[in-house]
Amino acid sequence: MGILDRLIGRKKSPEGAWSAGPYLLDSGWLPAGTPVNFWQMGQNPTSLGAGSAMVEACVSAYAQTVAMCPGTHWRRLANGGRMRIEGSPLTAIIAAPNRYMTFSDFLLNGVRELYLTGNMYALAVRGARNEIEELHLMQTRSCAAMVGEDGDIFYSLGGNPIAERRFGSMIVPARDVLHVRLHAGRDPLRGESPLVAAALDVSANNQALSQQLAFLLNQAKPSIMLTTDSILTRDQVKELRASWDAQTRGEYAGGTPILTAGLKPSVVATSAVDAQVAELMKLSDEHIALAFRVPLQVLGIGGAPYASTELLMQSWIASGLGFVLNHIEEAMGRLFGLAGFPGEYVEFSTTALQRSAFRDRVEAMARSTISGIHSPDEARNDLDLPVVPGGHGAEPRVQQQVVPLSYWDKQAAMNAPAPEVDETDKLASALRLKALEAVHGNRH
Repeated sequence: MGILDRLIGRKKSPEGAWSAGPYLLDSGWLPAGTPVNFWQMGQNPTSLGAGSAMVEACVSAYAQTVAMCPGTHWRRLANGGRMRIEGSPLTAIIAAPNRYMTFSDFLLNGVRELYLTGNMYALAVRGARNEIEELHLMQTRSCAAMVGEDGDIFYSLGGNPIAERRFGSMIVPARDVLHVRLHAGRDPLRGESPLVAAALDVSANNQALSQQLAFLLNQAKPSIMLTTDSILTRDQVKELRASWDAQTRGEYAGGTPILTAGLKPSVVATSAVDAQVAELMKLSDEHIALAFRVPLQVLGIGGAPYASTELLMQSWIASGLGFVLNHIEEAMGRLFGLAGFPGEYVEFSTTALQRSAFRDRVEAMARSTISGIHSPDEARNDLDLPVVPGGHGAEPRVQQQVVPLSYWDKQAAMNAPAPEVDETDKLASALRLKALEAVHGNRH
């Protein structure tokens, strides 16, 4: 055992010992229970996403959608509102995580790694003031979490040639690593991809597609057959097949063959078995989308349509998309030492997902302005328009008839008639007034 092994207390498994699957290889992954000599058994590793169009569609849907959501550093105010923080280390990382990658690139590739492998690793580089100045994305297959003898967690990072050339061999503590992981089953420090749950469906889909492709390539199931009542010898059958292929395949495809000796074409219809294979492939695709929690409407392959883009996005945000956004937000907030929601936190805005739904955005802003939730200036700023000149749009507005319930009690008190004055009081007031006038006249 080397010095590093003694430092972190890593123990190697005995050679030949059994370990639970699935098994991750450089070329893909193998399901649990795969024999050691899998290549001799005719079993190939399942590619991480590239071997299944449905898996690629689900992973790309998450990666590309999350990359569209801009991140913001927020802090809650005493009056219940919140303030956008400018100039913080987190804000600088959101603007540019490193010198060769935008934050959209970072999220695109990071979320892809997260859903293909179950983990996303990034190295945080601190400056002279111990503040994070750079964030470098790593490849999951070259990273591992390790627990020291005293319980401290370290990470062995790799898979980024730029970071490896700058920093060499990277064994770093957990406080300098952004580690986002999905459901951790056997190891709390290593997440599992939804591919593990959808492995059987991916395998069934790939096998069915490979079989159909082999039939098409080998022409094992032609669209028509030639039939005759005559008995043909083997040489005649070979000559007839060669003559037919010469007129219908390759550069002569579409030619008109001439039939003799009572030959008749017979169309081969699609059998029930082929229909079952197609239905099985469709069902497998639906199961893969279900494991990734992606609505079929987002992938554009069916399902009941939504009334608007906003409802579709809200349905996805309430399930899979909202989870991954919150998951990354929490991991980044912990890395940067934020207090967390609702005090101080990072948030990825989903309003960018409705850029194409301009009508829905305008209608929503119009209703919020009428109800007094937004001021005219706030609504215009949300639509990238300038404020109303003269400061007339800074205050929220409501319609005149929208008043609190206590308003009517105050109006009743204001409109009540004045109390009647007694006649004796009127006479006494008049006599006092005349007396004052007489005294005033004598002085002059």
